[in-house]
Amino acid sequence: MELTVITGMSGAGKSQAMGAFEDSGWFVVDNLPPKLLHSLAELFSEDRDRVERAAVVCDIRGGVFFTDLGTEIDRLEQANGTRPRVLFLEASDQVLLNRYRETRRRHPLAEDAPVIEGIRREREVLKPLRDRADIIIDTSDLNIWDLRRKIIERMIDPEARPGMQVLFVSFGFKHGAPNDADLLFDVRFITNPHYVPEFAPKTGLDPEVAAFVRDAPETAGFIPRLESLLDYLLPKYAEEGKSHLVVGFGCTGGRHRSVYMAERMATRYRGRPEFQVSVTHRDISRATLKAREDADAPGRAS
Repeated sequence: MELTVITGMSGAGKSQAMGAFEDSGWFVVDNLPPKLLHSLAELFSEDRDRVERAAVVCDIRGGVFFTDLGTEIDRLEQANGTRPRVLFLEASDQVLLNRYRETRRRHPLAEDAPVIEGIRREREVLKPLRDRADIIIDTSDLNIWDLRRKIIERMIDPEARPGMQVLFVSFGFKHGAPNDADLLFDVRFITNPHYVPEFAPKTGLDPEVAAFVRDAPETAGFIPRLESLLDYLLPKYAEEGKSHLVVGFGCTGGRHRSVYMAERMATRYRGRPEFQVSVTHRDISRATLKAREDADAPGRAS
């Protein structure tokens, strides 16, 4: 099992480091007492579907148990011949102080003393671990995305990283736009097949409706521009460290044009190793407005 121990100064970004490992498919444990490191490794190794990559956070929150971390790392190496990698995160005193002021959280070692005193105490306690760390990252001048990208580049095997999850969603604007869309495209400018009588009860999944939307003159001008934009943006989001991207396509009812667009883009990017593509049609099964009016009209059967 590949094991990484994440430690370092409180407020230096260990939560973001956890997210980077977890989004890359690692099993992550937060605030693990060091004495449980060996037991955790044994548990993963004995399981039939054992965990191959794990990252654990051990830091000053462990109190008296934390002082055993160096000893337990050595013990684990002696037991199975593999030494866990140690990632140490730090930042300048002033940056850590500013972060504590922003979050208004109490430093674990400050007790009744000023925060800066807790930071200095922690730095002294952590010095032996810093000296034996495999990788030290100073987060003073890094935003959360820079930190995640640096961790991925330096600590996670590119071949072991799962592709960014890309979800293409179709929806109808009359039912409201999805709240979680990262990119949203309004395709109501395309000729609406709803007004073709034989297409109204069908959806963009039906071949004849898909062909109608595909052959619309507006589609012909839109598709090359859309593909060029997504060909540029999707890899950029992946490089930034984003693990999940939602791309929404909206039309009036969410049954024809948006469905075709979501399916077409999902087909374009499905199968590429750098992406995990899925598609969903949020409003495709909703009744048409006319059907609802008919059902609600007096004297009509529901």
